[in-house]
Amino acid sequence: MTGTEPAAARIDTSKPHPARVYDWFLGGKDNYPVDEELGRHIMSIDSRAKHVARTNRWFMQRVTRWMSGEAGIRQYLDIGTGIPTEPNLHQIAQAAAPESRVVYTDNDPIVLTHAEALLRSTPQGVTDYIQADVRDPGRILEQARKILDFERPIALSLVALLHFVSDDDSPYELVRRLVDALPPGSYLVLSQLTADFDPPAVQRGVDMYAAGGVTLVPRSYAEIGRFFEGLEPTEPGIVQLTQWHPELGVDEVTEGNEAASLYAGVARKP
Repeated sequence: MTGTEPAAARIDTSKPHPARVYDWFLGGKDNYPVDEELGRHIMSIDSRAKHVARTNRWFMQRVTRWMSGEAGIRQYLDIGTGIPTEPNLHQIAQAAAPESRVVYTDNDPIVLTHAEALLRSTPQGVTDYIQADVRDPGRILEQARKILDFERPIALSLVALLHFVSDDDSPYELVRRLVDALPPGSYLVLSQLTADFDPPAVQRGVDMYAAGGVTLVPRSYAEIGRFFEGLEPTEPGIVQLTQWHPELGVDEVTEGNEAASLYAGVARKP
């Protein structure tokens, strides 16, 4: 397995982790009381939180269908993978194109314990996992080059990840380093929390995550647009999450007409 190391086995259960809180929102069992406590606290303030998590997961599924179909992408670098929840990215990509190669990356050691589920690739393709943090793009790229061909297009997926990266950690520079390493014809896939739609509710979420020791940084439409500078946006551009190619959805459930407080966008590297 790529990128495993002794320190990766240590799981900190004293404070919540975004991947495990997300798992709880999705109905998973791979979380701890501290994660459930924060999840329930958030739900007590915003009952839509679980649906927002599912909505983001559905976006990942739709965009992977688009990438494997219309865009013709056969390689994926998914950073901030999270705990496996079917269908995973590789299952969708390899169902469309069995030869697809997928590299997952996450910094939560509990994801490492579930990597076997992530590594169930088709015989024609490859699926692998890197234990690493997006704040260390050099390590991610070094390990990913062992699996992916950086002479051929790659989809870089940063889904619901960058709002956990503070401005002090230079998120724009991190994304630029990753995108700069990709060959022409590659794509950046991104979703990010915003306070543009419901500032009070989002601020309550920020405060609750902060109380649990987790950084949460909502960004505006213009700020999210900066991640795509120098790239060619694909239709429909940066939009509220559910507005990104809803026709590609399968078994999605609509709960009212309230917008999820996330933007999503896809852009191609010329």
